[in-house]
Amino acid sequence: MQKLLHAFTPSPRKLWSPSLTFVKHANLNRYLQWLQNHYQLRFSNYRSLWQWSISHPSDFWKSIWEFFEVKSYTPYNEIMSEDPMPHTKWFEGATLNYAEHIFRNKTSQYPALLFASERRELIKVSWTDLEKQTAALQQFFEQMSLKSGDRVAAYMPNIPQATVSMLATISLGGVWSSCSPDFGTESILDRFRQIEPKVLMAVDGYSYNGKSYDRMEVIKEIADQLPSVEKVILIPYLKDDPDMTGFKNAVLWDEVMSAPSHTLTFTPVPFSHPIWILYSSGTTGMPKAITHSHGGMLLEHLKYLSLHNDVHPGENFFWFSTTGWMMWNFVQASLLVGATAVLYDGSPGFPDLNVLWKLAAEAPIHHFGTSAPFIIACMKAGLRPATTYNLFALRSIGSTGAPLPSEGFDYVYEDIKADVWLCSMSGGTDICTAWVGGNPWRAVYEGEIQGRCLGCSMYAYNEDGKLLSAGEVGEMVVTKAMPCMPVYFWNDPDFKRYESSYFEMYPGVWRHGDWLMITPRDGVVILGRSDTTLNRQGVRIGTAEVYRAMDKIPEVKDCLIVNIELPHGGDYMPLFVLMKEGMILTEDIKNNIRQQLRKDCSPRHVPDLIMVVPDIPYTISGKKMEAPVKRILMGKPPEKAANKGAMRNPESLDFFVQYAKREGR
Repeated sequence: MQKLLHAFTPSPRKLWSPSLTFVKHANLNRYLQWLQNHYQLRFSNYRSLWQWSISHPSDFWKSIWEFFEVKSYTPYNEIMSEDPMPHTKWFEGATLNYAEHIFRNKTSQYPALLFASERRELIKVSWTDLEKQTAALQQFFEQMSLKSGDRVAAYMPNIPQATVSMLATISLGGVWSSCSPDFGTESILDRFRQIEPKVLMAVDGYSYNGKSYDRMEVIKEIADQLPSVEKVILIPYLKDDPDMTGFKNAVLWDEVMSAPSHTLTFTPVPFSHPIWILYSSGTTGMPKAITHSHGGMLLEHLKYLSLHNDVHPGENFFWFSTTGWMMWNFVQASLLVGATAVLYDGSPGFPDLNVLWKLAAEAPIHHFGTSAPFIIACMKAGLRPATTYNLFALRSIGSTGAPLPSEGFDYVYEDIKADVWLCSMSGGTDICTAWVGGNPWRAVYEGEIQGRCLGCSMYAYNEDGKLLSAGEVGEMVVTKAMPCMPVYFWNDPDFKRYESSYFEMYPGVWRHGDWLMITPRDGVVILGRSDTTLNRQGVRIGTAEVYRAMDKIPEVKDCLIVNIELPHGGDYMPLFVLMKEGMILTEDIKNNIRQQLRKDCSPRHVPDLIMVVPDIPYTISGKKMEAPVKRILMGKPPEKAANKGAMRNPESLDFFVQYAKREGR
């Protein structure tokens, strides 16, 4: 595993530094003072605080419990058991409820939710209304004998009713699981069959990119093929009066909401009790049903949103997401720290890429979360939100989902807001949070995430499990347990799928599947997924390096690269490009691409073929599908190479299937 010298800038530019006032008012500073007062612990810098948090994990997580005044109905017996990952147990004996900690923040001073969509202007949902609706749905669940541990599955977009449904479910100790309505029938069934939900929540349809999609037939099919479902609760979203013909045991949302007033209550559950089930992307094979705990999510979300994202009561917190991505759960978690969660349903590019920046100005948004591809798309489109909108309230911009290249960092500070805090993060569905992310004490350097999070013992390893030095690229690993790690995978009683997912390569050490580099400044650079690494002439190349260079080619809108190892030695590395509208791939552009890759990366990064494609395949959660494309090009049947129902644009695979046939693969 070599140093990838072109993956980062040895002396990157400093783009932002926190002011003394920013540091003073940061929640992290308040936590530091609390540690001094309660534990007589003093830390001169973040690195020493982080080191203590991973060297003394029991003391650290106890401090998080106490600092945030976690309410438990029974005392815990032990903070952290001595069992190795993934069997470590946390705060055994404690009983609590995640939803109760959200409603501790109810107030009349500011709303609980702000919501807008392609079809509807920005509205406010008060804490009073949120509590009333949650209580009404809770009462309905109780009347149908929904009990602790029962599953509620949702086929819903990012709307206030989804928030209400999640809160009502977990308030009773039920287990929540959701997918966005753009998922196909088989993808939904692959997920929900595993967990056997008692209730199915669904909308009649949705709008995206200016088009309406009726989902009534899909919902009928899903309900018919889930024998565990006793009741379907339908939310009229596309139409005011959807046709209910053919539905069994179905009830409309308004009927549930019209019940007499009910007092919202909270069922105490053990710390490790499941709170929600998230799913691996499912590009091929059965998606893993990743199960998280009430207590683990509560502690982790309090820690990250308060200490790392520095979210304060009354601020408006936004992250563009669908209910099928863990960032939706993360947005709801902003309610834990007294923020207002900002929800948006629709395409980030409709009617154009300004739509979310317009929302940021109108809400106004204090913390704006998005993806690296969105930032790059805005950059390539020449958007200048700084001069178009009044972003006076904007304090932070969060980026995740893919590595943000240096050019993306520069664009944020040059064209969005010069004094904003760019706090990129990286984590995933596996932990429903970030391993690495924002730090209100540190400067922002071009191309770098600010650092490893408190309590996260993360390092870079080589193939032999040896610790790598600063500036070296290796496998991202976590060497000590954290409460946010899954309690188990659903229907995996012997932990076989769990252990094979994270612990096969390095026994006893979590391997996350990303390329990682810790910089000399203790910052972090993520270089893409290690399982899609290009093994080129014996040298490993992160796909993020290629994409970073390709972002400098103005005529190219998007691209995808794979490397195929040939049976008799050697390899073949094609680059597939999606051109901007009106652009043609000429020999001059091809030469510019080759020169850019050679200059920014190395001669080994230059592809064997550059070919135009009609579209680049993505999962619904926004990840490029490099591995499935590679499998198709190597001759695997497309139905086994990729799950089209889990894709944003399944028709994009047709080109690669035909290309593989032409090549005789």
